[in-house]
Amino acid sequence: MTTTVATTSIRTEERASILGRLLGSPLARLIARRVLIATPLLLAISILVFAMLEAIPGDPARNQAGMDATEEQVEAIRKQMGLDRPAVERYLTWLGGFVTGNLGRSSVSEQPVTSLLAERMPVTIELVALAFVVSLAIAIPVALLAARKPGGFFDRVVMVISMTLLAVPNYVMALLLVLVFAVTLRSLPAIGYVPVDEGLFANLRSVTLPVLSLAIPLACFYARFLRGDLVEQMNSADYVETARAKGVTPWKVLWGHAFRNSSFGLLTLVGLNIGGLIGGTVIVEQIFSMPGLGVLMLQGVMSRDTAVVQICVFIFAAVAVLANLVVDVMYAVLDPRIRYGHR
Repeated sequence: MTTTVATTSIRTEERASILGRLLGSPLARLIARRVLIATPLLLAISILVFAMLEAIPGDPARNQAGMDATEEQVEAIRKQMGLDRPAVERYLTWLGGFVTGNLGRSSVSEQPVTSLLAERMPVTIELVALAFVVSLAIAIPVALLAARKPGGFFDRVVMVISMTLLAVPNYVMALLLVLVFAVTLRSLPAIGYVPVDEGLFANLRSVTLPVLSLAIPLACFYARFLRGDLVEQMNSADYVETARAKGVTPWKVLWGHAFRNSSFGLLTLVGLNIGGLIGGTVIVEQIFSMPGLGVLMLQGVMSRDTAVVQICVFIFAAVAVLANLVVDVMYAVLDPRIRYGHR
């Protein structure tokens, strides 16, 4: 019995020691600092969004009641929506509800906002995640192959194609893809969304064109940036010359040395472009009739559904802020020599 208690005590001390080392590590301190910075930033974003919605002309109560409604009916709806209270009080009520998970109800559908988010958010998350993965899956190998022989045939073709596709906006790219794959080839659906639980293959077919509409311009942007940085590293970096002098093969120099160093710039670019990627989903979802947050937000703007618009905009902004937090953490993972504890 005494031996068991002693063993348990030793294991508890070991776990406490490991936890203490983790909490005291530079990475943990970095995450804590970034979270402390992100919290007031997100609070400021929520205030800004609320103020912008307040500044929009029109009366949400009148819009919901209809133009033929009497003043008494409009006033009753205004009181029901809480619009008769001061703006500061309404914001604090929304903030308290956000913290507790009570986001109110849609003034149009009368559904709880949390239910609407649960229905729409998986669609947008799938589009953004797949577009992000596809864009990097295209950009990284293309940039490596182009940087292997700068000025070569493949490099010139990549530069021409990427510059051409970069000039095409997301909505034009979406229409071109529909014209080719849905109208001409009839191989992919032009509109609609199939949930995963109705079949993985059918789901992937339904999101292929929207994902490509988002991923192709982004992949061209990443490929051009990464190719340029890799070429610069290969031509001027001292560690590249050292690796070559040691007899390291060109592909190992490119992948194991130059790409690792260039990945910092690519990570920064990815973090900065997350907001643009999410913004692109608003247009793409509308074109392909995808029931995501982007369409929900547009519908909320058109109908002055304040509760829906506010939480959608806040979610989009929060994702962009958190993406930059993840980028900072990835810096520490890629290069542990960086002393974040003293930054």
